[in-house]
Amino acid sequence: MNTHQPSLDAIFAALSDPTRRAILTMLLEDDMAVTDVAAPFTMSLAGISKHLTILAEARLITQDKRGRVKWCKLDPDAMRAACVWMQGFGQFDPVDLDAFERFLEAELAVTAAASDDDCLRTDADG
Repeated sequence: MNTHQPSLDAIFAALSDPTRRAILTMLLEDDMAVTDVAAPFTMSLAGISKHLTILAEARLITQDKRGRVKWCKLDPDAMRAACVWMQGFGQFDPVDLDAFERFLEAELAVTAAASDDDCLRTDADG
């Protein structure tokens, strides 16, 4: 196996989690500091860091330190490898990246709505 190619197992495992898909959607817009990535989620910074590590190990994102701040950037090459693999079955049309972006945005909206619902329930309970 080419060590420069991300593992398909790692890619699909990373994509299997809705939080990680939401993070990828956020990174479609621009590079983000880890703290900015964590802001919309109700989990700890350590929890988000674990998700970012999984995405980085799958090479779906890259991380670099600028001063004291760690930044995350989307790396589409790993996603491309997964798309090429799926297209090899001949059952999938070429990937429409615009449609994929819309899908990720919809996933983020669902995640945000669920987070808002959790906050409302917590406020009502308190």
